[in-house]
Amino acid sequence: MSVGTAFYPRTAPMNQRLEWRDWAGYFAASLYSDHHDVEYTAIRTAAALIDVSPLYKYRVSGPDAERLVDRVITRDATKIKVGGVVYTCWCDEDGRVIDDGTIARLDDSTFRWTSADPSLRWFGLNAAGLQVDIEDISESLAALALQGPLSRGVLEAASGESFAELRYFGRRPAQIRGIEIDVSRTGYTGDLGYELWVPAGSAVELWDALMGAGASYGLRPAGMLALDVARLEAGLILIEVDFFSSRHALIPEQSYSPFEIGLGRLVNFTKEANFVGRRALEAEQAAGGPARRLVGLELDWDAIETLHRKQGLPPQISAIAWRTPVPVYLDGRQIGRATSGTWSPTLKKSIALGSVPAACSEPGARLGVEWTVEARRGTVGAIVTSLPFFDPERKRA
Repeated sequence: MSVGTAFYPRTAPMNQRLEWRDWAGYFAASLYSDHHDVEYTAIRTAAALIDVSPLYKYRVSGPDAERLVDRVITRDATKIKVGGVVYTCWCDEDGRVIDDGTIARLDDSTFRWTSADPSLRWFGLNAAGLQVDIEDISESLAALALQGPLSRGVLEAASGESFAELRYFGRRPAQIRGIEIDVSRTGYTGDLGYELWVPAGSAVELWDALMGAGASYGLRPAGMLALDVARLEAGLILIEVDFFSSRHALIPEQSYSPFEIGLGRLVNFTKEANFVGRRALEAEQAAGGPARRLVGLELDWDAIETLHRKQGLPPQISAIAWRTPVPVYLDGRQIGRATSGTWSPTLKKSIALGSVPAACSEPGARLGVEWTVEARRGTVGAIVTSLPFFDPERKRA
């Protein structure tokens, strides 16, 4: 049974359509307005507030905290400085991705680690022989994503502090109305944005302060439907949609190495620690890399129009991102699948993420994607493109 997050006393009255979904046992708003495009527009042109409290959150501390993190993740944990945050993945012994998330270094011996799936047992298993404490703070720590080109203005208005010096993937403590929070310049929208970490008992007060300060900036709450469109434009993958955790894979095809889902850049073979899955990943690379790769796909709008015209219908496409995989073809033969996609209001294109053979993964390759109109299956052309689809300079500036 789902329960409300620490922000539920404020988010529930604002959810006009009473549309909720379950996220890790919590109620997550699908949308607050009559249509999610209003919320998406806030993400891209103003500022939006997204409740991301259902993320699993862990506090890792102690003399060997760094050793544990370095033992588990594919990146070099020794390079995470105090005040820094990294995005990373971690694998099983076969080099298959278990999960991905962010790790923030709070001080020399303390880290805040987020994940999409429960990870306490896995971290504990890998902590054998180490002096380290792993605390599940998922319920005691709430989180808000403040995203959009005006998000810095909202944050500065609410806190009375300047955040111009806080760089991309940096973090620092702050205060809003006397509430102690931690601010990281991170997010899941591919835009300028921050994530605010606050004790659950102060969540409602923080929400009120941000909404009050953000009124003149066009700040509005945004739900999962708007977030799904934004993260696809940013080329960001979603667990159990664009890839599966190896713990949930029922067949080998459902497990992925980091190099198959666009996370190869996060694998550091030069670090000293013998991280979990290292040998398997080194062997994979020595053999020429994995057979499949994650790519961006831009779908041919003229072909979509043609399929609708054949059925006597005007062209139409859902504004809601789709998460059901569809076949990808080359010369009439299925070679892969598009895992999720959407109409991009900003780019004015139909885009998708796809898993295709390495030989078909170079930008410019021409493929086909299955498209169904009135229960009749057709194929529309698709061009492989580099990710992300949308990457504004303001995200890092």
